[in-house]
Amino acid sequence: MASTDISSQLQSLEMSSASQSDKATAFTSLLHQLISNPNSELEANLKAFIDTVLRDAVGIVTSRPVLSECVSSIRQIPDIGIKKAVYVYTLEKLRPKIISFEEQDCNIREALAEIYEHEKLHKDAAEVLRGIQLNPHQRQITDEFRLKVYVRIMWNLLEDNEAITAGDYLNRATSLIHTCQDPVVNLQFQVCQAKVLDSKRDFLNAASKYHQLSFCAGLSEEEKMQCLSSAITCAVLAGAGPLRSRSLATLYKDDRSPLLQRDYSLLEKMHLDRLLSPKEVDEFAARLKPHQVATLGDGTTVLTKAVIEHNLLGASKLYNNIGTEELGLLLGLSEWRAEEYAARMIEQGRVAGQIDQIDRLIYFDSTTAIGGAQKGRQMRRWDENLEALTQAAENIASMLQNECPEYVAANLAH
Repeated sequence: MASTDISSQLQSLEMSSASQSDKATAFTSLLHQLISNPNSELEANLKAFIDTVLRDAVGIVTSRPVLSECVSSIRQIPDIGIKKAVYVYTLEKLRPKIISFEEQDCNIREALAEIYEHEKLHKDAAEVLRGIQLNPHQRQITDEFRLKVYVRIMWNLLEDNEAITAGDYLNRATSLIHTCQDPVVNLQFQVCQAKVLDSKRDFLNAASKYHQLSFCAGLSEEEKMQCLSSAITCAVLAGAGPLRSRSLATLYKDDRSPLLQRDYSLLEKMHLDRLLSPKEVDEFAARLKPHQVATLGDGTTVLTKAVIEHNLLGASKLYNNIGTEELGLLLGLSEWRAEEYAARMIEQGRVAGQIDQIDRLIYFDSTTAIGGAQKGRQMRRWDENLEALTQAAENIASMLQNECPEYVAANLAH
């Protein structure tokens, strides 16, 4: 309970016949007295203060400015437990009167969310922020303010691994981001967007967003390298095919990638279509986040599926054809699962080839190109051999010219 002295002063102020302005000044003076002289009864005294200020006898004209001052003054209290308790108590008291105190309710929620964020209670922070009235009745707010709230909610939800709900707020923020002129908010939005795509396992788009962020001037060098590392991770986890190959090539050509030694070795193997060993996969898996090693509907994990598809694509570059049983052994799968993976990738245009189910053979890289843009293996080999032959002939001619210029002039001039 509040101290007898404070209760008496509050009752006197409540029943005072002074003007609204004078009452507000008196309440504010008492508030500052409470904050500047903290004691064991501070929490109880502040709650009693809130009760009195919100009573009908005091009046809204007095209550609003006093409550606004109360929110900012409580921030100065060093005891986080007291601040949190008083803010939570005030929100409960405002619930039936929210229409009359929309601005004060918003300020309290923002202050309380700061405390929760500091304590790593991101779920509670998101819940408090979601209670802010973004379509208020009594005041005007800007689209930029709405955007800031959406982005802050997104960030807290992502920290709490609530990617699906965060995706809903991403959709709302996307419709407002074009109106934002604040570079900090724009950067926060982009970071959240990349994390949402990553969490929803849209790895190709996430890799692209992370790579863009790795060049952002608003980030420190350490943060840029972390974004580059996340881009490489997402590219590795993406489904094998032409789009992922382009993403891997872009990251491989980035001059900064070799600085990330653990990521770069795997990136290089992926880019060059080399088969991955179980040891390399296990080392990579140890660095992944939970959603990146989650189990899928078919019983495989995100990483396992990505590695299987990559090794299958790598096999298509090594062999003209391979038996389904041999492919299964190469991929560490049963024969029918290996054939299923191959069939899906061929059907989706991620690998060029044909399956002969009678002879149980898979023919890779037929003259039917992926998307009509890639030549068959035999045509590429023919071109490469022809180029090598012409280069050898040119080298011989140069040597003859240097060693026997008279002979060349007499016999090879024409």
